[in-house]
Amino acid sequence: MDRMLYTAMSGARQTMEQQSVVSHNLANASTTGFRAQLHAMRAVPVEGEARLDTRVSTAASTPGADFSPGAITRTGRTLDVAIDGDGFFAVESDDGSEAYTRRGDLQVDGNGLLTSVGRPVIGEGGPIQVPLEAELFLGADGTISAIGMGQDPDALAEIGRLKLVEPQPGELTRGGDGLFRFIGENGEPAALAASDQVRVVSGALEGSNVNPVESMVAMIDVARRYELQTKMISTADENAQKANSLLSLNG
Repeated sequence: MDRMLYTAMSGARQTMEQQSVVSHNLANASTTGFRAQLHAMRAVPVEGEARLDTRVSTAASTPGADFSPGAITRTGRTLDVAIDGDGFFAVESDDGSEAYTRRGDLQVDGNGLLTSVGRPVIGEGGPIQVPLEAELFLGADGTISAIGMGQDPDALAEIGRLKLVEPQPGELTRGGDGLFRFIGENGEPAALAASDQVRVVSGALEGSNVNPVESMVAMIDVARRYELQTKMISTADENAQKANSLLSLNG
């Protein structure tokens, strides 16, 4: 009886965590550049005395993210930019470390700083500063050019270049702020080298790679699985109470 209760309890706990992941993905189905979070479970034998397996627990395997591309939609806005293929934009996170995102709805703040959701966008020499009065253009290689500055207001001048990186599979870890980071050998966030192979599309945005229909189906499946596991816990408890009552009567 205890084995049934232990297995159902650990399964219910991990199912609740999976429900949280599915809910988070569904809530971000329309978030620009969002990468769906993954969750997987596995059975882990619980060793007793003499290294004998006495129980089976449910544990979460290494969580990760789905890096498949989202659909690209044309917007016509100059500072909307989507990555064509693999790659990430580099931004400065709240703690000052370099982080990576696929979100390309860029803005210019009141100080001329190029930002993504309020975070400074990193270029080849650090955060990118642009002239407030200039009209901006972005090239396929991430080059930022401007018209309306200097002595010749009609001249196109290059003012910076987005830092675009192309990490290897498994190199990035998602943080609590939704940004991805490369963790160095010392366990601290480190910066990746810029890649000349990454290309961007100006005047377009990449959508979330979450499939709302699949997420809704997963939500229903997880809810039913949790209900089944809680019923198993209740059944184990009722059987234990009946067994105790019989022992009391026979005693």
